[in-house]
Amino acid sequence: MPGSGHSIEAALAQRDPQTIASLMPKWEWVYDNYFHTRTEGWHHVPKQALFVGAHNGGLASPDLLMLMVDWFRRFGYERPIYGLMHPKVWQVNPGLGRLGARCGAVPAQPKFAIAALQRGASVLVFPGGAQDVFRPHHQRHKIQLMGRTGFIKLALREQVPIVPVISHGAHDTFIVLNDCYKQAKWLNQQGLLPWIGGIDPEVFPIYLGLPWGLAIGPLPHIPWPHPIHTRVCPPIVFEHTGRTAAQDSTYVKQCYDRVVDHMQTALNQLMLSI
Repeated sequence: MPGSGHSIEAALAQRDPQTIASLMPKWEWVYDNYFHTRTEGWHHVPKQALFVGAHNGGLASPDLLMLMVDWFRRFGYERPIYGLMHPKVWQVNPGLGRLGARCGAVPAQPKFAIAALQRGASVLVFPGGAQDVFRPHHQRHKIQLMGRTGFIKLALREQVPIVPVISHGAHDTFIVLNDCYKQAKWLNQQGLLPWIGGIDPEVFPIYLGLPWGLAIGPLPHIPWPHPIHTRVCPPIVFEHTGRTAAQDSTYVKQCYDRVVDHMQTALNQLMLSI
């Protein structure tokens, strides 16, 4: 995994525009013909920002991939953006981790995000993580960043604006019925359900999706086609920034609430426009 035996510089240097260019024709076909993606708001994008999104669609996260297609179409392959990816990906699927790194993924750890921002790149983060990406279907229109404020501290410390990104449709590419993590954790403690490879998956959903029909656990799936509509929101610029602001827990919470409220309002407005 980048960061264990690799310098931060080496991890950032793994991003390979040629690899991205070679994959783009396939991604664009999916964008245009499978998800019939619609997007708007890219004129809001500043030179550099911390992009914050709500996660949808299980491990496939089709709205994430469609968002990257938008970025590369508009800004080319050389303008750097790095996406924070769960470090467990490199443990569970090293091949996918290496491919992700060539496309700009780095482990979701502050040191990688700080280094990328300090080098003038933009960074993309989905704070809600596994709980957000596998939230039940009836919660698909609710922004859930799970109270994680690390991205706020990052934006304040590095004095970059936050650009919220919201989308509709990706969480309809499968149907999460419920999350049975608490029950699965109890079974694991009884030795009846050992985590795969000793890695705690953090969620244990039951969902309907391809190719399984009914799936139990955070299994990968093939998203079925459903239109995806993405909206890039205007940047949020905070009044106070810097290390002192990032260390003020009350102020950090106020900034977090502001971002969540902004994203929920934007998602509600997007729903009304569809």
